[in-house]
Amino acid sequence: MKQRKDRTITPKQRKTITIVTTVCAVLFCSVAFILKTLGIPNMHIISGLLLGFFALLVTYLLLWSLCAHEKYSRVFTVIRRCYVVLVAVASVFFFTMLGLVISDSRTEEADVDCLVVLGAGLHGDAPSYILRLRLNKAVEYLRTREDIPVIVAGGMGEGETITEAEAMYRYLVARGVDESLIWKEDKSTRTQENIEFSLALMEEMGLDTENITVAVVSNGFHIRRAKLIAGKMGVDAIGVAAPTPGAYLQVLYYSREAFALAAELVFGAR
Repeated sequence: MKQRKDRTITPKQRKTITIVTTVCAVLFCSVAFILKTLGIPNMHIISGLLLGFFALLVTYLLLWSLCAHEKYSRVFTVIRRCYVVLVAVASVFFFTMLGLVISDSRTEEADVDCLVVLGAGLHGDAPSYILRLRLNKAVEYLRTREDIPVIVAGGMGEGETITEAEAMYRYLVARGVDESLIWKEDKSTRTQENIEFSLALMEEMGLDTENITVAVVSNGFHIRRAKLIAGKMGVDAIGVAAPTPGAYLQVLYYSREAFALAAELVFGAR
């Protein structure tokens, strides 16, 4: 009769697996960071997701490795189980946020008094691909609402030669939007400022922000958080959702937005 092989992983093997995984994690994250600094599209999202994933994995493997030591086995086994429970709870929270993001990634219908197009970066002086999708959606939306003002919101980011608002203004004018109805908010650098400064501009231009409905134009993944921020500022806002094409981009942007929505709910506007 054949003897059954002992498949238990030894403490030394656990340590080796942990070290190898940690080295691989450092290499992957380093490459992602370098690509990010080189301006490769979407690497700022990929690097963040990689860092988070490997941090969770390496932490688990470290606890798993320490559990193999007789002296600390009981303590670290308890810690590891607590860690697994926390990760499970966090995962449920993440997928809840993701569900909320997806549920609001659509265009709503309402009589609106103003349109706000949120910025999304430039390449030189030209709108990025994501921003062009938003602008194209705004043009489509305005075909049946030609008399409402349009606020293009976005300041000048790193590596940009003009403000996002100016680039958006040029893009819309070139596609037939009445330039007298385009208002430029050119100071903001993030979503919270996009909306806050746009509301201040509306008041300057004579709109009663307490009694208007604002349509916020962004990509579908961004609508939920934009509406949440607007609501915190006392504004009735609806979403006008531009598409996010391709499974690759959808996974990246919707995943990131789930974390961003969670941060917004827990820590407030960012």
